[in-house]
Amino acid sequence: MRVPAGSMRSGHLRGASPVLDIDSGAASNPAAAEWEAAGLRAPDMDAVRSWRLQQLRQQLEAEDLAGIVLFDPLNIRYATDATNMQVWTTHNPVRYAFVATDGPVVLFDLARCEHLVEHLPLIDEVRPATGWFFFENGPREAEAADRWADEIADLVRSHGRGSLRVGLDKCESLGLAALQRRGLDTVATMRTAELARYRKHPEEIAAMRRAVHAGQQAVWEMWHALEPGITEAQLWSQLHAGNIARGGEWVETRLLSSGPRTNPWFAECSHRVIEAGDLVCFDTDLIGPYGYAVDMSRSWVTPGREPTSQQQSLHSLGCEVLAHNCALLEPGLTFREFAERSYQLPDRYLPNRYADIAHGLGLSTEYPMIHYIQDWDAYGYDGVIEDSVVMCLEVYVGEPGGPVGVKLENQIYVADNGAEVLDTFPMSLTPH
Repeated sequence: MRVPAGSMRSGHLRGASPVLDIDSGAASNPAAAEWEAAGLRAPDMDAVRSWRLQQLRQQLEAEDLAGIVLFDPLNIRYATDATNMQVWTTHNPVRYAFVATDGPVVLFDLARCEHLVEHLPLIDEVRPATGWFFFENGPREAEAADRWADEIADLVRSHGRGSLRVGLDKCESLGLAALQRRGLDTVATMRTAELARYRKHPEEIAAMRRAVHAGQQAVWEMWHALEPGITEAQLWSQLHAGNIARGGEWVETRLLSSGPRTNPWFAECSHRVIEAGDLVCFDTDLIGPYGYAVDMSRSWVTPGREPTSQQQSLHSLGCEVLAHNCALLEPGLTFREFAERSYQLPDRYLPNRYADIAHGLGLSTEYPMIHYIQDWDAYGYDGVIEDSVVMCLEVYVGEPGGPVGVKLENQIYVADNGAEVLDTFPMSLTPH
């Protein structure tokens, strides 16, 4: 069933129930009182949605594209704000959207899910998706891919202003070949979406402030739960519970480790029992309210023993690195200049250095990723830090073979008037 523009409103679809956004029913959301107490106003999500679609279309115009087909759930959300089983659809490509550079926004979703987008006025049409992956179609996947390609090709010919040049953020080879057989000039355009998402509207920052605050409340709940005898997994579950209860959505990684498991970094949380005086390091990597990411790292000492001199030394160096690098952030600085001027870790810590010194953030980890200068020739790429972007600064400090390591990260809003640290949770081994 095709649902045209103007028909997706509460009460129009038989049996449809109103879709509540994050601010609806605020009295029942524990974050509502916390946001009010912190003086954090609600973002204007209509302004956010209009800005994001405008940014995407400006990028499509700049790259001379008739339109773009989006499969990545975060890109679909950026363009439409429509969500449906976000984690599951990262590996089951059953939803997609077509955004014409100068024409309609068409969302293809699971059948009988039109009610999920009744509140989103920028979607011109909703159609049932044609999934053509193996799970859904088995040996008939090529047949399904042809049906899918017929519909996409028709949209491009109808709304492409005479152009057959269409972008796709992600597409398996079967579908790509089907589009090309129909005469479309297909272009890989994950970069298009990433560049569109780079700069943030002030109302996006308002949404992100609320997401960060909610995430930090969950981090406080982790700290209050930390005591000898709790397992890493039990402690990590506090972050999940606090995020979900406040309208957050999911946590992308399992990066929490304790004691000897903190060196090297990237050990996922386990059932190890945390002991008094253990170092505990974590990276939130969560998707919070409004779909915005909260990406902060802290390292704590488990109550019951005082921090050791080694724990204090590693932590102090990590804090020094972040403070130095934060002071560098300003619009107009190139990525390479930032890498060259960033804090240079002592040689003994370089072999275990983190993958990047900074990266962008929005609906998740986003462009750019700025590498250490030592890795520049192998992986680095240049660009410019612009105004109204959000960057995360990261550092890991731990010697190869050392007993422990420290992971720290701040989430920074870069504007014309300077850099602002959005996460205000204490940068302390024993926060209070």
